[in-house]
Amino acid sequence: MVVFKKPHALTDAPLHYCPGCTHGIIHRLVAECIDELGVEGKTIGVAPVGCSVMAYNYFNCDMVEAAHGRAPAVATGLKRSLPDNVIFTYQGDGDLASIGMAETVHSATRNENITIIFVNNAIYGMTGGQMAPTSLPGQVTQTSPYGRDVATVGYPIKVCEMLSQLDGPEYLERVAVNNVKNVRNAKKAIKKAFENQINNKGFSLVEVVSTCPTNWGMTPEKALSWVDEKMIPYYPLGVYKDRSAAKEENK
Repeated sequence: MVVFKKPHALTDAPLHYCPGCTHGIIHRLVAECIDELGVEGKTIGVAPVGCSVMAYNYFNCDMVEAAHGRAPAVATGLKRSLPDNVIFTYQGDGDLASIGMAETVHSATRNENITIIFVNNAIYGMTGGQMAPTSLPGQVTQTSPYGRDVATVGYPIKVCEMLSQLDGPEYLERVAVNNVKNVRNAKKAIKKAFENQINNKGFSLVEVVSTCPTNWGMTPEKALSWVDEKMIPYYPLGVYKDRSAAKEENK
């Protein structure tokens, strides 16, 4: 009896990610949700610029490559022209929260019926480990060798908290994938985000707190612990907006 197998929505292509990077876990969760919802044949993913720039190699659904930061705009165009399809973006913090912040905010405030998977590893991974919009106060990176100085460069952007102040978004949740319990919760959130789109509820974003052992200068094991010790205290996990749940509670 088969109790564990590769999701059909994942290709057989070997992942290019560094050892210990949790992009692979997140890819699998997205693919499992696509399989379980039976939407592979009508799903279109939008790949970003960043570590997951080659996501088009890993998912069996149709994929579109977006210019840096423009994935929500591309997804908006796809969904409006193909309303019966399931459209998702897969973006890192540099892509979504820096050059793509305007696209993110405006697609959220319009409550575009798309799903965004936002991977927050607090650093620019692909380009060598520069400080990102989500790098923690005091965090050492290639461009902040003495630690992020909030007096000169400001504080990290908390995407879920910021978007939760908008009237538009349907669903915002922050999850992590650094242990079994968190992985299970992350899958539930990702599946709900897809279900919201299928049910025409509108904009859903799942922020996944992730690791970058290579650019953090840590072993994979230490990076997982650092998520618990540093990342989650600054980026608390949980639901930041769920309009449908709020309506049910108010009945």
